[in-house]
Amino acid sequence: MISKLPGWVWFGAAVLSFIAGIVNAVGFLGFQHQGVTHLTGTTTLTGIALAQQDFKGALHLLAIAISFLLGATVSGFIIQGSTLKLGRRYGVALLIESGLLLAAVPLLEHSNLMGDYLASSACGLQNAMASTYSGAVLRTTHVSGVFTDLGIFFGHLLRGMKEDWQRFRLWLVLLGSFLIGGVVGAGMFSKCSYATLYLPAALTGLVGLAYSVYRHYELNRADHQPPDTDP
Repeated sequence: MISKLPGWVWFGAAVLSFIAGIVNAVGFLGFQHQGVTHLTGTTTLTGIALAQQDFKGALHLLAIAISFLLGATVSGFIIQGSTLKLGRRYGVALLIESGLLLAAVPLLEHSNLMGDYLASSACGLQNAMASTYSGAVLRTTHVSGVFTDLGIFFGHLLRGMKEDWQRFRLWLVLLGSFLIGGVVGAGMFSKCSYATLYLPAALTGLVGLAYSVYRHYELNRADHQPPDTDP
């Protein structure tokens, strides 16, 4: 059970889910009308395209999936761990994600498919960053798992089982942040088009820098703490 979630976990989960909500809204409203933060629908559409012998469309959808995979691969290479832990190189991964989103904007503005691939890579990188914390699954780029976990949670409550309400609050934060991100992304897209992605790019970069500074501070403080001595 999660007894106490550190503030940086709450903050990071909320901001990253918000960012993903914006990016996915832009993907759906853009020229390809394609979600880029999750792959369930993309895989289904690939199957449909193949069945309809739309090989060009299937190739594009496959490239979206591969881009997501490559982003997750980069994250695994940098962070080298599947459990959230202060001290890992999340700041580096977030700065790379920011760069990918920034690079995607001019490409998307010129209807270049490479913009979709860069945005998908950014989401794959982000989603692979945050896997678990104290047994709670953290996925910040899609909410299917959140709804599943909530359903299991309510089912357990109906059976009279003891549940961890801290996890429930964490799932609400993830779900609410993603939803708000979608609202903000849709509202901004109607006025700013693909330049909307500059907002999540800036937020990702700022969070990455903030985490790097915080990590450096905490590691320095730990190094300068006096060793424990037996009485």
